[in-house]
Amino acid sequence: MPCKIEDYALIGDCETAALVGRDGSIDWLCWPAFDSDACFAAILGTSRHGRWLIAPAEEVKKTSRRYWDNTLILETRFETESGTVAVIDFMPPRGKASDIVRLVRGVSGRVKLRMELIIRFGFGTDIPWVKKNEDGSGLLAICGQDMTVLRTPVQTRGEDFTTVADFEVGEGETIPFVLTYGPSHLAVPGAINPAQALQETEDFWIEWCSRCTYEGDCRDLVMRSLITLKALTYAPTGGIVAAPTTSLPEKLGGARNWDYRFCWLRDATFTLLALMNSGYTEEACCWHNWLLRAVAGAPAHMQIMYGIMGQRRLLEWEADWLPGYEGAQPVRIGNAAHAQLQLDVYGELMDAFHQARVAELKLDDGTWDLECKVLEHLAEVWNEPDNGIWERRGAGRHYVSSKVMTWVAFDRAVKSAEKFGFAAPLDQWRNLRDTIHRDVCEKGFDRAQNAFVESYGSQLLDASILLLPSVGFLPGSDPCVRGTLEAIEKYMMRDGFVLRHDPREISDEKQPIEGAFLACSLWLADAYVLAGEISKAQELFDRVVAVANDLGLLAEEFDSGAGQQTGNFPQALTHIALINTAHNLSDAKRSNEKPAMQRSK
Repeated sequence: MPCKIEDYALIGDCETAALVGRDGSIDWLCWPAFDSDACFAAILGTSRHGRWLIAPAEEVKKTSRRYWDNTLILETRFETESGTVAVIDFMPPRGKASDIVRLVRGVSGRVKLRMELIIRFGFGTDIPWVKKNEDGSGLLAICGQDMTVLRTPVQTRGEDFTTVADFEVGEGETIPFVLTYGPSHLAVPGAINPAQALQETEDFWIEWCSRCTYEGDCRDLVMRSLITLKALTYAPTGGIVAAPTTSLPEKLGGARNWDYRFCWLRDATFTLLALMNSGYTEEACCWHNWLLRAVAGAPAHMQIMYGIMGQRRLLEWEADWLPGYEGAQPVRIGNAAHAQLQLDVYGELMDAFHQARVAELKLDDGTWDLECKVLEHLAEVWNEPDNGIWERRGAGRHYVSSKVMTWVAFDRAVKSAEKFGFAAPLDQWRNLRDTIHRDVCEKGFDRAQNAFVESYGSQLLDASILLLPSVGFLPGSDPCVRGTLEAIEKYMMRDGFVLRHDPREISDEKQPIEGAFLACSLWLADAYVLAGEISKAQELFDRVVAVANDLGLLAEEFDSGAGQQTGNFPQALTHIALINTAHNLSDAKRSNEKPAMQRSK
């Protein structure tokens, strides 16, 4: 059985990432990149689908863990009757090859340990051919295009298609295990010095964290969120994946299981603000440049998500041999939503470019021409139904949040043209902006509930409408916004957290279709800030912070009934929202200035 989702920790090398359980087992890893096939997939099945366990061979009395300060180096301590041992896990920033380093250190006494390495390429299906390296320096595992080499001074042996080792470590001793990936047609990757790699990895993360400019409340948690965001960045391109996992269920035992190992345009401006406002302009530039390359081409063909290198065909299929996390099926690879029409992405793109200009990031000379082409297309399609921000499968609707983001697209274009002197059909854009605003206020507002709703003609609410004040569509003090917040509080909250979808949409309100959406809970906190209700915003922020795991990591959702995190983990959008809300609260407490998340500037 895999661990609870919150019992995992993240390690990574800024090109891929692994999840390490509290029990000492690495249960998820896609190699060599985030979107590659998994070679450890036990989190979606059992140990026979691939994992790497290093843990005491005797009963563990107590387990504790921590990240080394301002790093992505994980230390897990196991206390046993015989003594205490620490396992230090990390992935050095990618060099010539990708490595996972596991250092077993004796803290006290003498402890017996067990290592089990089960490599299963192809998401748990492909058993590699295992042999000793020709020079005797390591153990090779080869299957198709993939190869790994395990190097350790510990004697290993094969048992039932598993590489195992039994060994002991005493106080003051350190025993290294290094697993390295390389393409099978190339030479075996060279060995690294584990101690040197540890120092270089620590230095890398400490230097990166030293650039953070945030000094408000919960700084450690904000820093951990920023580190997580950096770890989810594919360094060669600057693309940021929504999560390193696929098919961790939004509802335990359910079928809402999606592949999040891709880059969403929906997250564009949220990400840009989180990075820029925290001092990471270089990363913000890389993210902006990834956006520009990814959307290059005909505006009519712009997608809602792309691969880490800008790939467009993210075909969805099911890995039916994997039983799923705690039985949640199907396990999906790829994401069919990439082909959906979502009008909100046009607004996210235009807003991201505008915010980058305001922050004086250097933009490509061709950016404005691209924006003008995008707006030409949007002027023709803004009034069409779409699949909405939540990627509803089925017939399109006139989603309020989608329409608002088309307003954002023209609003930011007007502001950029006015502020930076670009040539533009301003009268046309202003007229379209005003037309869309009237359309939303007339058709997307339910006077009976005194609230904006999910879609035109609907009486259901939707958490995405919480973004209306944040994007500047209406001020937080507007009566329509205040009425919407009251309706959200009445119908969309479960145990103090915000649901993504209106529970009145299903027959049994006590059984929502998924857990509470943590980013949406933080969006409500942002709306509170803009409405001047700082104490309510702080209370909600603290509630979300309280469900982070012991390492400060958060998944997509939280099942308050089960008391567990759900959905893909860790979730970039959740951590981005946490960073932005922390900035908003900090700004609100310091002065009466406009909070950072107010995106209409």
